[in-house]
Amino acid sequence: MTLLKVENLNVSFKTRDGVVEPLSNISFEIDAGEILGLVGETGSGKSVTAQAIMGLLPFLDGRVSAGRIFFNDQDLLAISEKEYQQLRGNQISLISQNPMTSLDPVYKVGDQIVEGLKLHMTITKADARKRAVDVMTSLGIPNADKVFNQYPHQLSGGLKQRIVIAMGLCADPRLLIADEPTTALDVTVQAQIIELFKQTTRERNIGLIMITHDLGIISHLCDRVVVMYAGNVVEAGRVESVFAEPKHPYTEALLKCIPKLGMADRSLHAIPGNVPSVRTYPHGCRYHPRCPKAKAYCMENTPEIIHVKNTQVKCHQFTAQWRTAS
Repeated sequence: MTLLKVENLNVSFKTRDGVVEPLSNISFEIDAGEILGLVGETGSGKSVTAQAIMGLLPFLDGRVSAGRIFFNDQDLLAISEKEYQQLRGNQISLISQNPMTSLDPVYKVGDQIVEGLKLHMTITKADARKRAVDVMTSLGIPNADKVFNQYPHQLSGGLKQRIVIAMGLCADPRLLIADEPTTALDVTVQAQIIELFKQTTRERNIGLIMITHDLGIISHLCDRVVVMYAGNVVEAGRVESVFAEPKHPYTEALLKCIPKLGMADRSLHAIPGNVPSVRTYPHGCRYHPRCPKAKAYCMENTPEIIHVKNTQVKCHQFTAQWRTAS
């Protein structure tokens, strides 16, 4: 069953210098019990995609300028903000990027979980506390009753991240969006959190969108991957297919950047240049200034998404026009 479907999503923001459009024609879907990875460098549009799904763009002077977003066959762009508030944090939850700043330092962590529960559910304070402690325990938090009464500064980074996950899961959402949730954690804790996400998704049969720049996390956690670059989806497919035979030059370059055991330092790969800002997106293929396979044809023509074997890719090299171009 398709839980979330994003169709040809375009997003625009009002700025002092005019309107900018950081996302263009973003499309993907996710089923219940599935983990989808959104991957790309900083500035690719991953977090803006999450904000669009959560209905947060109006608070940021942004809007969906084209496309549709369906959740459980409900058109999210056709509902009011009041209706969105009933979904947000209840049916769809967002785990923000940094657990260190996601928790209010002056409130006990348990009270912060209970606050969300009472907002979205008809529940007594005692039942909310019990539910919060049960979820904390299920997430591997030791002595959950004690941790419930502690303040954020008393907890390690790993425990803070588990508390933030508990806040997202307490109301039993159908869809969980995790925006780079392991960035501030050490490698050992990252591995624990990744395994926790995998276990939680399967046991609760929820959909999980994992936003990250780390292809290592994608390979260990996700079922499917969507590769984003400069506000476009450039490649999408099953993780095993994309990793075994990447089609887009950007995906190939990202995979070469992953360090491997026994690799000499001089063999590490880096992608030349930077992701362009939303004001300087190039004409034609947005990746062509950094692409080793680019031709003049790529600079003048915008590629379309095409199906190649088991993946979708947005690249001219699979068209007859590119092969015959000089």
